[in-house]
Amino acid sequence: MKAVVLAGGYATRMWPITKHRPKMFLPIGESTVIDRIFAELEADERIEEVFVSTNERFAPDFEAHLEEGEFDKPVLSVEETTEEDEKFGVVGALAQLVDREDVDDDLLVIAGDNLMSFAVSDFLDYFEATDAPTLAAYDVGSREKAKSYGLVELEGDRVVDFQEKPEDPKSTLVSIACYAFPRDSLSLLSTYLEDGNNPDEPGWFVQWLQEREPTHAFTFEGAWYDIGTPESYLDAVAWHLDGDSLVADAATLENADIGENVHVMDGATLENTALDHAVIFPDATVRNGDIRRSIIDEDTHIDNLDLAGALIGAHTTITNGS
Repeated sequence: MKAVVLAGGYATRMWPITKHRPKMFLPIGESTVIDRIFAELEADERIEEVFVSTNERFAPDFEAHLEEGEFDKPVLSVEETTEEDEKFGVVGALAQLVDREDVDDDLLVIAGDNLMSFAVSDFLDYFEATDAPTLAAYDVGSREKAKSYGLVELEGDRVVDFQEKPEDPKSTLVSIACYAFPRDSLSLLSTYLEDGNNPDEPGWFVQWLQEREPTHAFTFEGAWYDIGTPESYLDAVAWHLDGDSLVADAATLENADIGENVHVMDGATLENTALDHAVIFPDATVRNGDIRRSIIDEDTHIDNLDLAGALIGAHTTITNGS
């Protein structure tokens, strides 16, 4: 079996934090979003090779990350795009990768910005038992949230209807970006695209596929975060920290009040500052502030400022002289 980790997005909703770094490299505790996935794929002996699908702009970042990392299976597979408006769409990029890498095997496809509480090995066990196209499904618990995803309707564990981003969801069970396809189903990707179907979201392909082949859903409980917004990223950090905080030994704290779910990285300096639900990147300095539900990027200097729900880009200096 082969695996594809989708890492080609530009994460414009998280700019400036992700303008010059892939969102998959955002830290979740001591690891990163994508390294958590790599670790599971590395440990599963059924996965022979892992293709990391990214764009030309971020290819050098991923190349360096893979060279410095501890994993043997991931190899880079680069889309020929450098801007958001040049993207092939997820289905288009996946079909190109299957052709480019000559994939002729069962295939696991998983988004590199997914944080999931289930074990990928359990998902693969389920896929092997069904021997059919399989998706992972999660109850988001809110019809408003369900509008942003692919809505799954089941009979038992078989998908009998699928609606991508419905305006009026009938339930809250949605498909997340984790799929497995038998080898014989891969040719349907090109068939789907040649028929002029939507190349953007994999949900459109699943909607088309389940009308042609039996398609099954692996439902799970626990946690799932689609890290595409600052709010979802901070929620994922909070889930991992579980009310605690993580402060690097190399950080400097003077009269700092560290609340819940705070991650402070190496070289950061905090003076006369209160933090709650915040991520402070390396070498940032915050003095005389109250920082809540905010992300402060590296080598940034904040003085005499209270922030809530803020994204402060790298190498920024903001001083409130009053």
